Formats: sequence, C-alpha cells, structure tokens
Amino acid sequence: MQKQPRSTRELRVAAGLLIAQGVLMEGLVFIGLLVFLVLGVTQDAITRNAHIFALPYLQDNLYLMMTMSGVFGALRVVGGIALWRDRLWGLALSLVNCAVTLVLMIFLLPAGIADGLLSGAALVLMLHGWLGTRSVSKANFQSDLHSSAR
Repeated sequence: MQKQPRSTRELRVAAGLLIAQGVLMEGLVFIGLLVFLVLGVTQDAITRNAHIFALPYLQDNLYLMMTMSGVFGALRVVGGIALWRDRLWGLALSLVNCAVTLVLMIFLLPAGIADGLLSGAALVLMLHGWLGTRSVSKANFQSDLHSSAR
C-alpha cells in the first residue's frame, strides 16, 4: 500500500472534521427542528426553558437559526466530501465555510466555541495541505494560480 503524501492526509483530516461538524453539530440541529415542528412544539416553549444563545435576537429567532444550521451543515458536508475527493472547488467552498464560521462564532456563543475550534483546525489543515511549507517571498503566485486552474 502506497503512503499518502502529507498534504493529502491533511486535506483528508480537514474533510473529515468538516463532515463531522456538518452532520453532528449542524445537521442534528436541523433534524431537531423538524422533530419539534412535527410534535407541535412552539418556539416560545423552547426559548422560555432553554437559553442557547447569548444574544437575545438569536434566542428569540431560534427556529430560524435552526433552519440556517441545516443550510450551513449541508454546505459543510458537500464541501467536505468534495475536498475528500480532491476537488479544488471543495477546497474553495470549505475555506469560505470556515472563514464565515470564524467570523460568526462570536455571535453564536456558547456553541460558537466548538464551531470555532473545529473550523479553525480544518482551516489550518486545509491551508497547510494546499500551500505546504512554501516560502511567501519565493512564491510565484501567477504560476500557482495557473497550475491550480488545470
């Protein structure tokens, strides 16, 4: 069995983190929303008894947040699968997902801490797997862009 290059391993680990985060943290929240809707549980009943977000606006719009969680989860899983399959568009989608998550995590406390840790780790792995140990001062960005487009 041939040993995978380090960059491939890093990208695969990042893809695994993204898929796990998308399914477990965001996908399950969306499934929970569907269960609540089927059972007829009102949003008010949940927000009165569970304080999930530090910001009142997010807490007051919990069902909308749970819906958006499904969108983020689906995008994260699609990006992770594409990255696992070594698709450049999967890398781009996953980089955007991680960057957006890191920006928004401050508003999603306390759950944003776990999101930030997973997205931050995946982001570092993707960037290192893609760019490696190349020197910034010796990088030829023009040829890098052309070789990535092929």
